[in-house]
Amino acid sequence: MKSTRLRIILLLVSALFFSCSGQRLTQANVDQVTEGMSKKQVESILGPPTAVETKDFMLLKRTTYLYRQPNGTVTVLFKDDKVAAKSSTLPK
Repeated sequence: MKSTRLRIILLLVSALFFSCSGQRLTQANVDQVTEGMSKKQVESILGPPTAVETKDFMLLKRTTYLYRQPNGTVTVLFKDDKVAAKSSTLPK
């Protein structure tokens, strides 16, 4: 009984680990990010950013999401919380 429970737990933990370790940061996913998207929409496609930089100007709020991984980086620029620009060094 204990060994069956242990096997089930190990199986579930393994499944969770492998499903989370898949690369979400691909050029195909970056291509899905379009101007005007919200931060929440971008995160649903690319996941949480590696780094965030926010600058508040008098009339404009600018946020930069940076995604880093071994094969390249992606930068998404938000103006007033909407995608204004993006760039990628990921292989195509």
